Amino acid sequence: MTADLDSRLLEAHAVGDLTALVALYTEAADLRETEGDIDAACFYLTHAYVFALQTGATEADQLRQRLWRHGREDSAPARPNPRPE
Repeated sequence: MTADLDSRLLEAHAVGDLTALVALYTEAADLRETEGDIDAACFYLTHAYVFALQTGATEADQLRQRLWRHGREDSAPARPNPRPE
């Protein structure tokens, strides 16, 4: 994770900006997934998902689907994207 992203995450936590936390944890997950670190990506996705649920963000479904595709959710989402082979 970049120092800038880490700073923005800490600031969003400090001020309690849950909407920003959804976006920032998703950004961190995307970065880690691009780097091939799926475990770290799922760590960040889980945080993004929890904050999305807390705020009622529309991203919650998509985040859950991503977790499911990586084997981090037991049951398939209502409209699942197929898991990659």
